[in-house]
Formats: sequence, structure tokens, C-alpha cells
Amino acid sequence: MENKFDQDNVSPTSNEGSGEETKKDFKGFLGSTKKFLVEVLEIRSNTDPVAAKEAIIADIPFKGHTSWILVCSIFIASVGLNANSTAVVIGAMLISPLMGPILGMGMSLAINDIDTLRRSVKNFVVMVVLSAVTAFLFFYFFPLRDESSELLARTQPDIRDVLIAFFGGLALVIARAKKGTIASVIFGVAIATALMPPLCTVGFGLAIGNVGYAAGAMYLFIINTIFIGLATFLVIKYLRFPMVRYANSKRRRFIARVASIVGLAVMIPAGFTFYKVFKESLFKKQAQEFLSETIELYEFKNNGRYVDNLTELVYVNDDNAYIEIVCMGNEEIPENVINSWRNRKNNYSRLKNAELRVLQGGKDDSEEKFNYISELYESKKAELLTKDERIRVLEEEIANLSKNAALQIPFQDISAEARANYENLSALGFSYRIQTDFNKLDTIPLFEVKWKDGISADQVQKEEAKLTNWLKIRLQNNKIQVKTVND
Repeated sequence: MENKFDQDNVSPTSNEGSGEETKKDFKGFLGSTKKFLVEVLEIRSNTDPVAAKEAIIADIPFKGHTSWILVCSIFIASVGLNANSTAVVIGAMLISPLMGPILGMGMSLAINDIDTLRRSVKNFVVMVVLSAVTAFLFFYFFPLRDESSELLARTQPDIRDVLIAFFGGLALVIARAKKGTIASVIFGVAIATALMPPLCTVGFGLAIGNVGYAAGAMYLFIINTIFIGLATFLVIKYLRFPMVRYANSKRRRFIARVASIVGLAVMIPAGFTFYKVFKESLFKKQAQEFLSETIELYEFKNNGRYVDNLTELVYVNDDNAYIEIVCMGNEEIPENVINSWRNRKNNYSRLKNAELRVLQGGKDDSEEKFNYISELYESKKAELLTKDERIRVLEEEIANLSKNAALQIPFQDISAEARANYENLSALGFSYRIQTDFNKLDTIPLFEVKWKDGISADQVQKEEAKLTNWLKIRLQNNKIQVKTVND
């Protein structure tokens, strides 16, 4: 009993002691984790604000050598986009000096430096105009102006472009602020944010007279610019770069207000752009899910076909959006099936107000619809003709050429041999005749012959049959026909 009593008295004390030790261990673990994360993520201690500011300001001007480097890089990028070569475009981005004014604008807003902001904006405008004019001149005078997939990819920005620009800008300004700048990061950001290709596409759109291409590419460029500048502004503020001081306190306050207003004016459209592009991406994501559950699963019984490459997903706002699909062939999708798709569309929150358009070859084979689909195909052919598709098309062309070459008649040789073998032959002609039995269409090699005067009808018939057999054997073609013509 005494032992049991002692144990009962000791046990609670032991449990309390173990609980306190567990709390201490947990607090120690949290403290160690926090210390570790601070050491890993802390960047202020290894920042050189003076050197970073000087480096950014040095990259702002576009004069002399820098302007020529920009022109050359724009030409290289334009050639790469025209040739649909990603490697060439990447090479052009590596030598492009486009980042300087953008970083300058973000930094000057963060440190209240109105003079640097003025120079940055001026050089930014020079950069955009010089780049667009250079690309315009290239595409306007260059004879090959195909709408390659590399060009078309720069006309419709989405949420990924926003994220790439923002995080690319973060990486770039952090690398600039570090003691001993990380050059590889700068090169990587130049490639990832892709400032140059949209400017080249602006020039391309203007050169071919397609304002939509130019506007879409400029929109993408503005998105990249705003979010790189916004990332620069936030990092400079976080790193607590010293503010520019002015002797006149009244002027200092005025400039601070102007910088704050400009910074706010930049961030408002940036937030609006992000929100709009984000909603558009959600719309397209749900639209793709809807298509995968409806038209892509529909089984055509005859010769109908859903042309997925011609599908258009257009989103302007929640009340102005549509999904347009194209079906080719003579088979018509029943109206009740299309209505069921429209009902299913309403199950998606982002698609309720969107219009579903179904263009069918069997339902409307008018000339206008044919022209519309043809134009739609032409606008999308650059996306359709990937390398594999081009190879397949070329292989089919080679096969057709080989087949046609095999059908060619060596008429000069045949006529010489026929004249030597048939002494009564006075003239020989050849042509292809298209004929049909209303079940199929066929192309027949037809030889027309004239015989010398004075031979009997029986002799003509025998000579004609003999010539026919010889031609079939000589040319290895049983479709050959021979016809005697009279003057």
C-alpha cells in the first residue's frame, strides 16, 4: 500500500515535468527553424545599395554603342521570329540592353529620385520607338513575312506572362543589389521576361497592316514593363535603399508626393491587369474542360470532323465572351445535342454568360461560311504547321510528285519507235482525257493516230489493235486507249 501511495504521488509530478520539457523542446525547435530560415532568406546584410544604384543608373541611357547594340539585337530577334527559331530569339535577348530604363523607373520611384525617373522615362520611350521602328523596317522590306508560331505567341498575353514578369523582376533587382552581381541571373531574366519579342511583333503587325497583332504585342510588353518595375519598387523598398534628400524641404515633400502618386498610378493598372488576365485564364481553363467533356467526346457517324485547331476562346469580360468551335464535313450535329452542350456549359461558373457557337460544314455550306472557315484556317496555319506537320506535308508532296512522274509519257521516244514499227502511221498525238461512269472519276491516256491514205478499213483496225497492245506493254499501263482520227 505504501509503495502504491508513493507511486501515485510521484506520477503527476513526472508528467508535468515531461510536458514542460516537451514545450521547451518545441520552442527550441521553432527558434532553430526561424533562425535557419532567417539565415537562408535574409538579403539585407549582403546588399550594396550604393553600387547597385550606380549600376542601375549606368544602364539607363540609350546612346552610342548601346543604341547600336539594341538595333542589332532587334534585327536578330526579328529574323529568329520570322524563321520560327527559338534559339535565335534567345541569343538576341542575351545581348539586348532593354532592362536598364525599366529598373531605373522602379528604383527612382522607390527612393524619391525625380531626376532619375525623368531620365528613365525618356530613355524608355526612346527604347520602345527605336525597337518598334527597327522591327517595322525589317518586316516591311523583308520578302518573307510568315505568321510563325513564335510571332503569334506574342500577341495574346495570359496570367503566366504576368507571373514571369513579376518574379523575373524580383530576381533581377535582387541580383543587382547583391555585392558582386550575379551575371547569370541577369541573363536568365532577360530570356524569361522576353521584352524584345513583343516589340518585334509590334513592328511585324504594323508592317503587315494588322493592328490587332501590334496592339496585343504592345499590351504584352506593357505588362512585362509594369510588373518588372513593380517588383523593382518593392525590393528596393524592402532593402531600405537611402532616400534622395533635397536641401529644400518644401521641394522634398513635393517630390515625395509626386513619386508616391506615380507609384500608385503604376500599381493600380498593374493590379487591374493582373485581375483581368487572371479571370481570362480561369475562363479559358473552364472552357477547355467543357470542350473535353462535350465536343471532344462526340462521335461522328459519317465523315464529320471536329477541327480543334480552329477553336476560339474569346473573353472580354463576364458578359462578353464566347466559345466558337468548327466542324468540317457533310455531317450535321443534331440541334438537341448542341442544346445539351449549352445546358452543360451553364454548370461552369465562368461560362454561364458565354455564348457557344458551333460552325458546321454540313449545316451551312454557303460561300460565305466557306470563306470564313478558309480565312480562319489561314490565320491559324502558322500554329498548325509545326515541324512534324511540315515534314508530313512535304512527304505527301514528294509521294504525289513521284506518282505523277511515273505517269508521265515519254512521247518523243514513243513517237519515234511507233514510226519505225508502223510504216502506215502518218501522225500521232497524245493527251489525258478525264471521264466518268458517274460512279468514279478516271484519267485515261489517249493516243490519237492518223493512217496513210489508201489502206483499207480492215487494215486500219488491225494496225490500231496492234498499236494499242504495243503501247500498253511498252508503257506498262492497261488504261491506254488508241483512237483513229480522220482529216
